[in-house]
Amino acid sequence: MRKACIIILSVLFCSLFSEAKKKQDIPAPYAWSITQPLGSRYDVPMDTLMHNFYSTDIPSSYSTAYGTTGNLGAAAFSKIFFDRPLPSEFIFKDPFGHWIQTASSWKFYNSHIPYTQLSYLTGGSKQTAQDDLKAVFSGNFNQKLEFGGSINYILSRGHYQHQATKDLAYSIFGSYLGDRYDIQFFLNTYNFVNQENGGISDDTYILRPEEVQGGQSSVNTQTIPTNLTDAYNRIRGKEYYATQRYKFGFYQEEEQDTTVIRTFIPVTSIIHTIEYNENKHRFVNQSATEDTTYFANTYLGLGGTNEETRYQSIRNTFGISLLEGFNKYAKMGLAAYATYEYRHFSLPQDTLSAGTTIEGLTPRPDISNPRSHGESLLWVGGEISKQKGELLTYHVNGKFGLAGAIIGDIDVTADIRSRFRLWNDTVQLRAYGFFKNTEPSYFYKKYTSNHFIWDNDFGKTRRMRVGGEFNIKRWRTKLNVGVENIQNYIYFDNNSLPRQESSMIQVFHAKLNQDFKFGVFNWENEIVYQKSSKPSIIPLPELSVYSNMYLLFRIAKVLHVQLGVDCRYYTKYKSEAFQPATLTFHTQDEIEVGNYPFMNAYINMKLKQTRFFVMMSHVNQGIFGGNNYFSLPHYPLNPSMFQMGLSIDFSN
Repeated sequence: MRKACIIILSVLFCSLFSEAKKKQDIPAPYAWSITQPLGSRYDVPMDTLMHNFYSTDIPSSYSTAYGTTGNLGAAAFSKIFFDRPLPSEFIFKDPFGHWIQTASSWKFYNSHIPYTQLSYLTGGSKQTAQDDLKAVFSGNFNQKLEFGGSINYILSRGHYQHQATKDLAYSIFGSYLGDRYDIQFFLNTYNFVNQENGGISDDTYILRPEEVQGGQSSVNTQTIPTNLTDAYNRIRGKEYYATQRYKFGFYQEEEQDTTVIRTFIPVTSIIHTIEYNENKHRFVNQSATEDTTYFANTYLGLGGTNEETRYQSIRNTFGISLLEGFNKYAKMGLAAYATYEYRHFSLPQDTLSAGTTIEGLTPRPDISNPRSHGESLLWVGGEISKQKGELLTYHVNGKFGLAGAIIGDIDVTADIRSRFRLWNDTVQLRAYGFFKNTEPSYFYKKYTSNHFIWDNDFGKTRRMRVGGEFNIKRWRTKLNVGVENIQNYIYFDNNSLPRQESSMIQVFHAKLNQDFKFGVFNWENEIVYQKSSKPSIIPLPELSVYSNMYLLFRIAKVLHVQLGVDCRYYTKYKSEAFQPATLTFHTQDEIEVGNYPFMNAYINMKLKQTRFFVMMSHVNQGIFGGNNYFSLPHYPLNPSMFQMGLSIDFSN
């Protein structure tokens, strides 16, 4: 109640503050992101929309179908195959991808005047409190130079025992966009600490609570026993990134109302990008008893586990580009580049020799992995793009490995867009695809720890995806259909060990977005159908649905209100399970999850520069849908919870 009062008073104060502000004749702020590896800019929307603001703090809301261990900021992955990013070199951070900002996903700002966005989202009781604080600042020293910083702090105790999360990330960013010289930089550091409970030890507490609680149908989630009680993962990382370019060109003069305006027309750019990455993963289990009973194998010691894995890389890219549109004959942009990268991998210390047998320990496999490994890599690549014009635009990027472990690698992506008139509507068409022949991460091939040891000779993974998209905005219709063929796919098997499937696997994907609007009534729908040719290796829910019905209206012409209920649903299937020691999701063939609607009832509001929501998440729990609300085997979704949030945009 105290949190609710504080937030409501903050809303009233910020609303009065917004009303009192004098209008200023300044350009509207805008934001952009950058592409890799050459740092080209493209416009993105500012994060100020009221629409669906409430969903930003629900762990299962990051995809139409999402697999999560339950708590905000904990390990998770998308159950929609086409939404999954490719594995990174440091595979242990991949389950936290939605909470890790990168140079590719970051929004740079040109706000003209100092801009600050402050958000606080909270929910749950004192014992299960979930708090999420976000702040972004950006300010311009002049029209060309911008500097900013951000912080994101998640502290969530969780609804189930021993699953608390404490995630802290902060960054510094900036840009200088001159006529001849550009630079953009992004420095990010994060430190995530997540308790691991290994899932609940008895699913009956969720599925049939009356059997274990003397006939009572409700259950206190804090009393449900878990497999682990004294274990945690820590993921730490740094990304230091900068891209700069010098442009050659000429000035073009144009006279407007007796004033001569000089505009710089770039012709050619020389580009340099540098990126440093550092990652650490530490797994700790201080319960020696649980360490030997929960895990199938214990190789190095019986007194618990405390081990760290590290990864470092530094990458330099040099490129030259011929820019599109500097004269009427320059119909496309061309670029060529070369990338050199050094990587270093460190494994946990192996205190025993291969083949060692000690009483109480699992007999060691005949594997002796090196403690550390370094490699030097070289790529060359090129881009062809056309981004101007309404009839046809395209972007094609290809790079090829020339030295080191990635020799023979091929990575080609393409995106082609067109539009044409159909009666009184505009139809937008898009074709996309990629072909990748890539070397697996070193950690797929070699790894040593207390509970898992492997040494694999994996070949390159070949992936080919093609697809198309049809979009008519007036009809509120978008259809995306694609297919991907994969050979030498790497996955984690039922024993949580990496395996490579040499035969071809095909995944079909079709997604329909269809929205309806009748006055103040709105109904948004996303339906995804996907089919894996080998569900024992790539298990997927065949049908996933997101539906959101709401009323959108204004009160007193200034208070915008979105009042509604949404639902996520996917069909039953044998989902991947979670292995906390390696932060991996692995196959299993015993437990089915799905066939359960997860619903939220909410009110979103916006007054001037203030956004505010109240929500009851998982509102249908215990009312309809049954009790099988597991997201992963032994990992149930959070029960019903009252949540609220506030976001304020300050411009001074």
